Amino acid sequence: MENPPVERLEDDAALARRIAQAQPGRAPAAEAELCRRLAPRVRLYGLKHLRDEHAAADLMQQVMLMTIQKLRAGELRDSERLASFVFGICRMSVLELRRGGLRREQLLERYGEDLAPAAAPAEPLFDLERVAGCLEKLPQRERSVLLMTFYEDRPADEVGAQLGLSPGNVRVIRHRGLARLRECVTGEEAAQ
Repeated sequence: MENPPVERLEDDAALARRIAQAQPGRAPAAEAELCRRLAPRVRLYGLKHLRDEHAAADLMQQVMLMTIQKLRAGELRDSERLASFVFGICRMSVLELRRGGLRREQLLERYGEDLAPAAAPAEPLFDLERVAGCLEKLPQRERSVLLMTFYEDRPADEVGAQLGLSPGNVRVIRHRGLARLRECVTGEEAAQ
């Protein structure tokens, strides 16, 4: 790839300095100009090395975002070398994607048969009414912890803060509540 003219390097360098010196989010025009100039080149790099349109588009977004973040953080020491900096990020991102793909292929070869989805059961495993009835049978604290954890998708520290419990206590209550719920739903409690 040819080197851009010196005037362009000065413009790129000034643009990088403007982004680095501005407060985060205070140089949207400079950031947009940076993307306008470099994103098409990053996309072409991605097409050449990844040979996939979608992967190249993802690479372009990832690299431009990472570039702006690094410029904002002042991690570019020599603003004259902005293009080299960006394509260094490209090269590292492509290597990481390839390593991840290779690792995924190796894991699929080794464990693929174990991961193959089993045939879907004809009927749902559990009746929703039965699960709801079993939830109602749980003590209030266990029911609250389970609902906040799984229905509201809240972490243990948030659940604990809401209920006045420590995160460790929330995990213990959740574990016991799940065991009781499982016993009730599967009918194991009647068998004991």
